[in-house]
Amino acid sequence: MTQEKFECEIKILDKFFTKFCEDKHNHQDKKAYTLDYKEKKYSLELCLCDECHTLINYSFDRLKECPHEIKPKCRKCPNPCYDKPQWKQLAKLMKYSGFQFGLIKIKNIFKK
Repeated sequence: MTQEKFECEIKILDKFFTKFCEDKHNHQDKKAYTLDYKEKKYSLELCLCDECHTLINYSFDRLKECPHEIKPKCRKCPNPCYDKPQWKQLAKLMKYSGFQFGLIKIKNIFKK
């Protein structure tokens, strides 16, 4: 996967995890992450609960290890690398956040 695609993927994870955790959990803590991918460092700071920090860290590890040159969407991947429990958690999180971001866009249209 290209560095641009990797950067895009970590930004999506950041947005989706942040939205889900803010809406569903309490007691968020800031943690800094430094990810190395193809000789480039990516730094980000996330404010999440412990459960979400654990899952996003797992997701970053899976993303860095993705063997596909052209990365498919994880749900359509022929060789999924997520373990079932983490996969179910992530699917729930992505579905919720994706729906919320869709509603936010619709609300903004009607405000104009």
